[in-house]
Amino acid sequence: MSAAPGGAVTIGAALLTCLALTWVNPHTYLDTVLMLGSVDNHYGNPGRWWFGAGAIAASAVWFVALGYGARYLRNWFAEPGSWRILDGGVAVLMLGLGAGLVVSS
Repeated sequence: MSAAPGGAVTIGAALLTCLALTWVNPHTYLDTVLMLGSVDNHYGNPGRWWFGAGAIAASAVWFVALGYGARYLRNWFAEPGSWRILDGGVAVLMLGLGAGLVVSS
């Protein structure tokens, strides 16, 4: 990203980065088109529209919560121990999900 005089990031560079992360990111297409598209087809004609509306609402709530959560947790995550706690929680969650998949297969 290019920086303006004084080290600040320009609005144009920030917008260009945002657009690139949105439109060049393959997960955008994999998650929305393939995954949600194949899941919502199971609900039939009226149900798929409700599923799509719910997915849009959940996405909006998730990203707003993520933005505000990052703002409020900024000071807490300044400590290295906080990152160890978060990483440990993610590890436990992933191990639990993996164990659940192994048991259910």
